[in-house]
Amino acid sequence: MGTFIGHVAPGIGFLVIGVWHLFNTLRNYVRGPWNFETRPWFPSKLCGGKLRHIELYAIMGGSLLSIASELFIGPQRHQPLAGDLSIPPEHLNNFEHSTISLFLFMYAMVARLSDTGGSHDEEDSRVARMLIPFGLVHIVGALAFAQELLLFHLHSADHMGLEGHYHWLLQLIIWVSLVCTLMEVSWPQSFLVALVRALSIVFQGVWFIQMGFVLWIPMFTPKGCALKQEELHQVVRCDSEDFTMRAKALATLQFSWYLAGVVALALLAFVLAIRCYAASFHKYESIEDAVAAQDLRKVELAIRDSYKSRSLSGSDRSMEGFPSLNLER
Repeated sequence: MGTFIGHVAPGIGFLVIGVWHLFNTLRNYVRGPWNFETRPWFPSKLCGGKLRHIELYAIMGGSLLSIASELFIGPQRHQPLAGDLSIPPEHLNNFEHSTISLFLFMYAMVARLSDTGGSHDEEDSRVARMLIPFGLVHIVGALAFAQELLLFHLHSADHMGLEGHYHWLLQLIIWVSLVCTLMEVSWPQSFLVALVRALSIVFQGVWFIQMGFVLWIPMFTPKGCALKQEELHQVVRCDSEDFTMRAKALATLQFSWYLAGVVALALLAFVLAIRCYAASFHKYESIEDAVAAQDLRKVELAIRDSYKSRSLSGSDRSMEGFPSLNLER
């Protein structure tokens, strides 16, 4: 990750996954606000559902590629271990970055194994749905964010000065992703929590790309600062304390501007989603309204909506207890 491509490539990955989550979160909410349920990942309907798990496979493939690049390939071919099988100081950051990718791989693997949507054995699928607790994949995803936060916070590389400030701002974004992922376990119907988590993933991607350009492309480096080769790594150093403070202030302004841009685009996407999908859902009616209208189909629909809502909140016990409904057919 200590290169231009090492920041931009994972940044693009986070950005694509974040946009995919944002799109599906907005669409699902607009189609049925009262039936909304948060998801740690979203299946694809491409090719008739054959690419249902493309998001998870993309995460696993990208993680394996990142691990291989960090330990063996980039920035040039190397052995990760010394002759005595110890980890050389200059390769500690490679192992740290690889560990982040390892936990992302574990998250995608657990999500894939826990999904029974494509199972051909109905009995196995039913048993799996009963035994796999809601929130398991969320917890593993939160663990991946927690490890990312820990390893960036206690990074072995010299993250002082401008580089350290960029990484400190990155940790704020990861912290938001972590907290929202954990909150979704307790509030599975919260659209706002799911929306903020999706935006934080998008923002992670944007900020990784920004770091790649500012910290590794000389023409984007702030005035008075330059990329210099030091004992173990190339780092950005500024000529004076004044230039360092100016560069940090610019980084904070960039952070705020990008945040404003991400939020503005999300609100625009929300408006577009309402225009495209809002007309496709049925008007919500309570059970009492449906009974008064003597409409059996609407009663069944209202009961199902109510049952799903109570089941997601953990307060459901059974479908028993609903009063018998005498309807004129």
